[in-house]
Amino acid sequence: MEGAGRSGCPINLTLEMLGDRWSLIVIRDIMFGNRRHFRELLNRSEEGIASNILADRLKRLVESGLLTKRDDPSHRQKAIYSLAEPAIQLVPLLVQMGGWGRVHAPASEELSIRAQLLEEGGPPMWQAFMQELRALHLDMPATGPSVMAKLQAAYEEAVAQNRRAHADARPGPDGRAGLKVGLPPRRRGEGTREPGRG
Repeated sequence: MEGAGRSGCPINLTLEMLGDRWSLIVIRDIMFGNRRHFRELLNRSEEGIASNILADRLKRLVESGLLTKRDDPSHRQKAIYSLAEPAIQLVPLLVQMGGWGRVHAPASEELSIRAQLLEEGGPPMWQAFMQELRALHLDMPATGPSVMAKLQAAYEEAVAQNRRAHADARPGPDGRAGLKVGLPPRRRGEGTREPGRG
C-alpha cells in the first residue's frame, strides 16, 4: 500500500486501498466469476465497465497488492490476473455486503443466490471458498469439495428458472400467457375436453 492514508481509521484505510466501487466489482468478478483476462472482465461485466476504467482499476489493484498480473503462456499479448492473499481475505466482507444488499436493495434472485448460499454456509463455507481461491490463484493445494462449483451451479439454476418464468409469461400464438410456473406442460388435446368426458 502506498504511503499513509488520510487517517489511521481502518475503515478509511480499507476504502482508500479499494478505491471505489469499480475496484470491488473487478475483485468480485475475478473471485466469483473466475474472470482472469482483461477481455473477460470487460465483456462479461454485469455493470458494463468502460475499458479505460477497467485498465485503471486493474493497474491500481496490482499496485496495491490485491491482484497479481502475469503473462499468459497461451498468448503473449494477454495477461492473467490473480487474487493476492489480501483480496482472498475480502470474502467475508463481500459476503456481508451481499447479504446487506439482498435485504436493503432490489437485488435480483439470480445475482443474489451466491451471496445467499455463502451467508447460509457461514464462516466454514467462507473458509472453504477462500482455500479454493488460494488453490486457484496462489497455486496452493486444493482441499475438499468445490464451493465455486456449488455457487456456479446455483447461479445457473437461478438463471434457468428466470428464463423459464419469462418464457412462461410471454403470450402464446393465441395471445394468452404461456404455461404457468410450476405446472406441468399440457399434452396435445389435454384440457380441451369437459371434465368427466372421454
